[in-house]
Amino acid sequence: MYIHLGNNYVIAARDIIAILNIEKPYSNDIKEILEIAELDKNLVNIGYNGKEKSMVICDDKVYLSPISSNTLHKRALSDCGEVQYFE
Repeated sequence: MYIHLGNNYVIAARDIIAILNIEKPYSNDIKEILEIAELDKNLVNIGYNGKEKSMVICDDKVYLSPISSNTLHKRALSDCGEVQYFE
């Protein structure tokens, strides 16, 4: 199954490690993930600067998406026939 992340980016669901909600100001953990991904040239910003709503961490890339983490989570689980919510 594949998941649309926005702006014509589609990735395989099996590659996803985590889908995180991001809000400014970023937490120290989010900043660290972004810095490491940027240094490794694995950061892909598919949102518009300042409009990023979620971070999708995959095996080889970190994507910043303009689509909310809840929506991406629903898309990831929709093929399984169940949706789980984490609070």
